Amino acid sequence: MGCPLSTTRALWADTAGPALPLPPLSGDTTVDVAVVGGGFTGLWTAHYLAEADPSLRIVVLEAETVGFGASGRNGGWCSALFPASLDKLAALSDRSAALAQDAAMRASVTEVARASDELGIDAHVAVGGTIVLARTVAQVARARAEVEHARGWGITDDRLRWLDEGEARTVLDAEGTLGATYTPDCAALHPLRLARGLADSLVRRGVAVHEHSRVTELLPGRAVTPHGTVRAGTVVRATEGYTARLPGHRRVVAPLYSLVIATEPLSPETWERIGLRRRETFSDHRHLIIYGQRTADDRLVFGGRGAPYHFGSRVSPGFDGDPSVFARLRATLVELFPVLTEAKVTHAWGGPLGVPRDWCASVGLDPATRIGWAGGYVGDGVSTTNLAGRTLRDLVLGRDTDLTRLPWVGHRSRLWEPEPLRWLGINAGLRAMTWADTEERLTRRPSRVARAIAPLVGG
Repeated sequence: MGCPLSTTRALWADTAGPALPLPPLSGDTTVDVAVVGGGFTGLWTAHYLAEADPSLRIVVLEAETVGFGASGRNGGWCSALFPASLDKLAALSDRSAALAQDAAMRASVTEVARASDELGIDAHVAVGGTIVLARTVAQVARARAEVEHARGWGITDDRLRWLDEGEARTVLDAEGTLGATYTPDCAALHPLRLARGLADSLVRRGVAVHEHSRVTELLPGRAVTPHGTVRAGTVVRATEGYTARLPGHRRVVAPLYSLVIATEPLSPETWERIGLRRRETFSDHRHLIIYGQRTADDRLVFGGRGAPYHFGSRVSPGFDGDPSVFARLRATLVELFPVLTEAKVTHAWGGPLGVPRDWCASVGLDPATRIGWAGGYVGDGVSTTNLAGRTLRDLVLGRDTDLTRLPWVGHRSRLWEPEPLRWLGINAGLRAMTWADTEERLTRRPSRVARAIAPLVGG
């Protein structure tokens, strides 16, 4: 397989088509709602508010360009995954509330597809579900335990099921496959086409969307930029992996980097050998996360964790690429699919995602300050942002709904530890997950390292 390119430009940026230029803020203004962040959280929030009350004056402020962050650089999964488990959600509330959150996540996958279609956004959506391979004896045990645990929550076979080796290989014929789990609750899509389409729709509705308008200070009733101050009855923080750049928010979420590669378009013969005929998304049951999808133009997009956390929660364009991580991704991809040994990698990129200390995403609105927030998606944000947008709509408008009663609403994760403890702990956790996968391959038993480190990495 050809080496990844030295550039860190995402495939999505090269295949999204021309973008509608959006002007920076020019001077002070007063609105009803100021949304800080032009990614999915901010765009969906503005969309649902404008739809619910067209009289609202809404402004969206984006530091770079629409979809610049994780929204335009992810792996293109729109899944029902929520970063906190049902058990953790039940501990925050109760069993019925946890199941309501799960149902809301599944409904969000459907809603993203529905809204995209209604708005005329061609985001290359394909609802093929997700297959998660089990390729070691320890992974088989973990996969079967996951299915059994789901049954205890009343989750039936039509929502999560075990596939034996033969069934799994008919969906995705990866090397070493012993079985898999499958859920229908996921869509593959082109994330930047979706983000830009949402922004275009907002502009047509009369919502002001300003690019290159970095907010340097977020206060009750004000969002301050170098180009002017926006005064608003409600201010919504939708900054995810870039939250640490805001004064007073350094330890709210940790920006962890996820890196991605994409191949050239593959031949029909190659895809016949690999599978993914319905554009299912895929992963496996290892500890260090990997993820992939088949794009609408028949490329294979493949990403994973493993890039280091940078001291002081720093984010920088220079961190978007890591040659050693790209090389590991390429090697893992060939290990999974030897047929790709000679395939060219045309794009290699990355970016930060937001991780709260307890790995539980949250959304809320402080009634005293009228500052709203959403985030900490831990990489599961393409659908969760949509749920956040609809929830923030109801909170801003003062509605008491099923969405505003979900257990993630109003949740406050504790702050991350100060440095250097944050740097030491996060990077030790990332390294431990790699060790755990190696341990399981060698011992053929579930990793003791993974059990020990699980409380530090959201387990």
